[in-house]
Amino acid sequence: MVTGAYILAPAGPSLLPEEAAFFRDAAPWGFILFQRNCETPEQLRRLTADLRDCVGWHAPILIDQEGGRVQRMRAPHWREWLPPLDQVGAGARAMYLRGLLIGAELVAHGVDVNCAPSADIARDKTHPFLRNRCYGEHANVVVAMAGACADGLMDAGCLPVIKHAPGHGLAVQDSHEELPRITASLNYLQHYDFVPFRHLADLPMVMTAHVVLEAVDPERPVTMSPEGIRMLRQDVGLNGLLMTDDISMGALSGDLRTRSQNALAAGCDLVLHCNGDLKEMRVVAETGTMTPEAANRADIALKARRTPIDIDIQALEAEFLSLIESVIR
Repeated sequence: MVTGAYILAPAGPSLLPEEAAFFRDAAPWGFILFQRNCETPEQLRRLTADLRDCVGWHAPILIDQEGGRVQRMRAPHWREWLPPLDQVGAGARAMYLRGLLIGAELVAHGVDVNCAPSADIARDKTHPFLRNRCYGEHANVVVAMAGACADGLMDAGCLPVIKHAPGHGLAVQDSHEELPRITASLNYLQHYDFVPFRHLADLPMVMTAHVVLEAVDPERPVTMSPEGIRMLRQDVGLNGLLMTDDISMGALSGDLRTRSQNALAAGCDLVLHCNGDLKEMRVVAETGTMTPEAANRADIALKARRTPIDIDIQALEAEFLSLIESVIR
């Protein structure tokens, strides 16, 4: 199946006729949802079904359900979660259950890809927009906790997206607003920030970081850098389906057409556009279809989706709450 090299987002809680017509023609590889799209369980199930109906196949539907500030499905209809960094002290079993319960809730509403876990290593100076979204302050902790969460998501039938490759933890700027520059040496990065991504490289999907690594390419953020993408593929070993972070973020320069073209030319497989602006999405869609190599990686990623395991949600919730009791006192 030939699809566009982009993931797009509807503007609101229901699919508008003009959106449906555009998505039908543009054939995005997938969709991503935000809090503006999630009002009630019934509404959300209807929206995910309508999105797939308009493109004619079971297209992947993504969301950011990390916990803390970054969760799109919220109370009173859905569970609230601690930020990941606030829970890591409860151990890997708790993080696995967190992933399993989040994944089960997503899949029950037609969402089958979660843009989590983050494999960034938190520092004292990590920008607050990211810090408590991390899974630890040391590489071995991040590997264990992010890996456990990813395993839980996979067992629920939900694909994880490891992010923000190759590591955003040293950045002191918010990439939603400005472009972070990381000045650490390549030797340092290889022994610290790259380590979690290298250990989790078998996960099927990856999201880039809009950061400049001066030791790799001092001129361009990784998302738009051929040297940066080559480093992700060859040095870090990330051979999965590679998507950009939101292409409309303030870290990036140039118009949307240029940004999208540059990201794909650098070696990203998919451009992610999140704000639901139909005019902007038409511009992103001009970047065209996925390359054969990208389509093959996409096929491999989708084949990695597992049949959800049978679970007793009430029992697992009770176990999870008992495990995190020590960290929420």
